[in-house]
Amino acid sequence: MKLKFAFLNLFLGCISFLAINTTKFTSSLKAEDLLKVELNAEIKKGKFLIGLKQYLGGEKDSFSKKKNIKFITDKGFLNLISSNGIKHKSKQINIAWVDIPIKNPKTIERIVFGPFASYESAKKEAEKLKNKGFETTVAYPKNWEVWIPFEDNLPKFELKNKIFRKIENFQITPVLKSEYSVMKLEGPIYIYAQDEIKINGVNFGKNFYLIKDSYGTWTLVQRIEFDDYLAGVLPYEIGPNSPLEALKAQAIIARTWGIFNSDRFTMDKYHLCISTQCQVYKPSKIPNKKVQKAIEATSNLILTYGNQPINAFYHGSNGGVSATAGESWQIQDYSYFNSIIDGSESLNKIFKLPIKSEYDLNNFLDFDKEQFYGSNHSLFRWNKKISSLEIKEKLIKNKLININEDVLDLNSTERGFSGRVTKLEIQTNKVNKSIVLVKDDIRRVLNFIPSNLFTINKLSDDLWLLRGGGFGHGVGLSQSGAIEMAKLGFSYEQILNHYYRDAKLEKIEILSQ
Repeated sequence: MKLKFAFLNLFLGCISFLAINTTKFTSSLKAEDLLKVELNAEIKKGKFLIGLKQYLGGEKDSFSKKKNIKFITDKGFLNLISSNGIKHKSKQINIAWVDIPIKNPKTIERIVFGPFASYESAKKEAEKLKNKGFETTVAYPKNWEVWIPFEDNLPKFELKNKIFRKIENFQITPVLKSEYSVMKLEGPIYIYAQDEIKINGVNFGKNFYLIKDSYGTWTLVQRIEFDDYLAGVLPYEIGPNSPLEALKAQAIIARTWGIFNSDRFTMDKYHLCISTQCQVYKPSKIPNKKVQKAIEATSNLILTYGNQPINAFYHGSNGGVSATAGESWQIQDYSYFNSIIDGSESLNKIFKLPIKSEYDLNNFLDFDKEQFYGSNHSLFRWNKKISSLEIKEKLIKNKLININEDVLDLNSTERGFSGRVTKLEIQTNKVNKSIVLVKDDIRRVLNFIPSNLFTINKLSDDLWLLRGGGFGHGVGLSQSGAIEMAKLGFSYEQILNHYYRDAKLEKIEILSQ
């Protein structure tokens, strides 16, 4: 199906994109307006709020050395506005974190489900609990979790959970430090300048917030336009030296993915993180001309289905066959993702889906890899020898077995349409006990496995050979496949149509500030 261009007012949930005249930010805006953190409003304006550094002031804070952040600008002045009315203007701003005792310590209690391997699986579980009448929150203190308030006489849940209790005796508080004074700040704290701001010596941008999170710590949030955000995503996701048409395809799906997933950190008042749990983002130090050209050529273009942005998953390599969403995560399938043999039409005549048995998958993995798109990827085909001790260590780390248990066997008990393992049974020496890992939990627990597309060959009582293909979940665009298609002369429209077959290419209109 051909991808079609259209101009439309596009609705994302209750968010509509409207076009009006662009106006510049001016200092005439009221301080209280600058301090409003309205996630939907920022998306309307074509801006993301990106959580650059999480857990500031806490034990996991590896960014602010000695619990201190330094903001500097080489030109002009920095401006700071705090929610408690403090306003500050200077060439340099130092913010430190102090622990202030709470007069009346409070107890925090909740039921915690998880950890989950992905936001998708956590969100699905949250929806199930919500449908049963529970108030749910998807959180990311270290791994994805689902929280519900603790109450007496809660029913027994099928899913593994624990009670979290913590007495909060102090509050992590930011303070503005100068040569002559220390002033307590309250969030959100807005820091901005007309020119680039260096944070701990690195140029990041011009607009930032410090926002208190749901864990008692703080997050440094960058306010950034869609296209500036993409300039920091493309070089680290698909690579700046990729062919132009592949870069264009990546720009469109990265923009689409960001908009669709902009509710991921709603509870902490920002849209996206900068790690592989979202899209890898780093500030662009020196603009790359090819990357900029790809972004400008596709500005405001996204993929849609039914006039909604799609959940534009992508990954490094699919190993020659793409996956459906439902076989990669514990979620329902999206109709725009189909499992396909990722290669020429002649290759599609040789192999027919589904791939259900180990025998069929071994034949697929043995086939001449040069006939597939993206076969140059270093993990297009891989072999992993794993011992029972390695598996045991991972199971203990994830609290699935205790130190006295040993691993006896490893079997795939269920495969998806593309041949990927969707249920992996690990037998132990404990009577009537086996561990069953499902879909994305397989790679979360056994994180030395590059993908779920593999067969299992037992070499001895405590050693197995996994033969596999691909790197990542296998859903949507394969970056290595897109790169090869671009080299073969395919346009970005054809690349997108290949991986997202029922999606349309649309241009959103944004409400610019």
